[in-house]
Amino acid sequence: MTDTPAPLVHTAHHRGITTLTLDSPANRNALSADLVRDLSEALAHCGKDDTTRAVLLTHTGTTFCAGADLRRPPRPDAVVGLLRGILDLPKPVVARVTGHVRAGGLGLLGACDITAAGPDATFAFTEVRIGVAPAVISLTLRPLTDPRALARHYLTGERFGPAEAARIGLLTATGPDVDAVLEPVLDGLRRAAPRALTETKRLLTAKVLENFDLDAGELTRLSSRLFDSDDAREGMTAFLEGREPGWVL
Repeated sequence: MTDTPAPLVHTAHHRGITTLTLDSPANRNALSADLVRDLSEALAHCGKDDTTRAVLLTHTGTTFCAGADLRRPPRPDAVVGLLRGILDLPKPVVARVTGHVRAGGLGLLGACDITAAGPDATFAFTEVRIGVAPAVISLTLRPLTDPRALARHYLTGERFGPAEAARIGLLTATGPDVDAVLEPVLDGLRRAAPRALTETKRLLTAKVLENFDLDAGELTRLSSRLFDSDDAREGMTAFLEGREPGWVL
């Protein structure tokens, strides 16, 4: 007899909104192979569920998503599939963030249609600090984020708050109470006709998906090459050992 692993994504439903909650506290909701699989499956189910008008993506704990799980990383193509699945889902996806978002977690936000965060949220593109680049997540982030701001945050890995995230296009809205911010959003989605929502989302994501499919292969290969590099091995080892990598001046 074997123990059944605890689910990493919990599902709840209320008045047409299906809430998917990331719940992997051991790694701060990092994108492990298992979490990517579970979230992809949950989203696919929502896409086929006639009772789901929209999806609300949120999290337990103080971290929305810590990026890739360095101990059990997903395949780059699996992350590409997850991001594309959100973009192509025939239901709007709304992100509710009350904690920290790092690296790959920002790619999730980029794929969502509407994003909101509370005052305790923080954001950082930390890839360069472990010897890789934000390659795959650029598929969802470059179309919507201010290029100058993206250059700064990609290249430096600096931490920034919700006001900056909203200013540069990463967040739709922010406020002292994220649920109050989202209340009119969810009400609006409940008032919209289901087929109209699907067609309107398709209208909004058509060009993004076109470019996504053009660039996905190249950026997936880049991600794989960088993760196999000496810099990545040093950066990830340093991170796991709680020390600075050797290149820090």
